[in-house]
Amino acid sequence: MLFFNETNVAKSKARAKPLFDLRAALPKLGLGTQTEYRKNKSVFLQGDRAEAVFYIRKGRVKLTVLSREGKEAVIGILGTGDFFGEGCLAGQLLRMATATTMSECSILRLDKAGVIRALADDPTFSELFVRHLLTRNVRFEEDLVDQLFNSTEKRLARVLLLLANFGKEGKPEPIVPKISQETLAKIVGTTRPRVNFFMNKFRRLGFIEYNGGLEVHSSLLSVVLHD
Repeated sequence: MLFFNETNVAKSKARAKPLFDLRAALPKLGLGTQTEYRKNKSVFLQGDRAEAVFYIRKGRVKLTVLSREGKEAVIGILGTGDFFGEGCLAGQLLRMATATTMSECSILRLDKAGVIRALADDPTFSELFVRHLLTRNVRFEEDLVDQLFNSTEKRLARVLLLLANFGKEGKPEPIVPKISQETLAKIVGTTRPRVNFFMNKFRRLGFIEYNGGLEVHSSLLSVVLHD
């Protein structure tokens, strides 16, 4: 099952704009406080009490889980406009993952009680938040199918395209500078040497390039769309 095609990309470009500026509206709703984070700082740790939802106003955040055996896996890379930590709204008492900044970030901490009130009192906020949850659920389903049925090469190509914002609203953008091949390997579910092999292949074919950061070209879609 593949998740990028010309129709989906065209639809993303024609998608209507949000009903209001969510980034501007959240502070006005009095939901929480904004904190500035430097790169590689923890927002919360696996096992911490889950008492708030977070909203990324700027930057990227990595979600990781650690097994009892000490094996770490990256389960998500989030960017500007994404919520995370919303499990507390469904009764989650402890964090199931660790959230770490991948760049300088501006993040709003939204108290659980405030979010619940806003969901009940503000239909526009409620609609946008539900849309976020549905989109996240679809993404998780796609990630699962991707891991089960697609090759390492296709999984890596899809991750790079998602990180560069292809198939989403807005203009594609360079990936976070200095994202390591080790991190990519943890996301894809493979080894660093395999990631290195395919990254060199993508670069040789002109699908990606390094220009002050890793840049992804739309031609990389051919890897995902190829049967």
